[in-house]
Amino acid sequence: MSNEVLNSLLKEYEQKKLKAELDLEKRKEELYQKIPKLQQIEDELNNFAILTSKNILLHNVSSLTDLQQKAEKLKYEKACILQEENLPINYLKPTYECSFCQDTGYILGDNYKTNMCNCLKQRLLDTSFHKSNMTNLNKENFDNFNENLFSDEIDVAKYHFNLSPRNNIKNIKQKCLDFVQNFDNSDYKNLLFTGNTGLR
Repeated sequence: MSNEVLNSLLKEYEQKKLKAELDLEKRKEELYQKIPKLQQIEDELNNFAILTSKNILLHNVSSLTDLQQKAEKLKYEKACILQEENLPINYLKPTYECSFCQDTGYILGDNYKTNMCNCLKQRLLDTSFHKSNMTNLNKENFDNFNENLFSDEIDVAKYHFNLSPRNNIKNIKQKCLDFVQNFDNSDYKNLLFTGNTGLR
């Protein structure tokens, strides 16, 4: 997969992430106008987060415990208000298409190593599949393959082969099926297609 395709997909991901965050800001603004108490709680929680960080740096355990207890009470109060409004608990969080990577395309794995998320891997596979011109497999497959389109007459002068085109294509079809069925077998031979451009 080329870097151009990957970069194009990552731009899409940036747009999705930005949209999710802008949608959240709009929801917050509407809800805070209706219920100002929610904004007050959110502001207090943000202040507690800053104070918690300071206390961790200063190793102030007693103040840290007090802050955590106050924060839990505020979170509970916020949850109760959302419940009263028949809103989900995550209403004040961004709604990403992928909850694992949060629409970045990457997740933080073991040892803080960044790994490509499965959602981005799938998008890359879908793009490759689309570019391969194999998007019509439910119609163009061996089940719908019509051997009768090929002549049953042997013409050595024309084909330089003592086999009818129909029997030849049957052999080719079988070789292809054998290849697919033995794809995981490293001892099985590969397929090689040759011929001039445009030949079928």
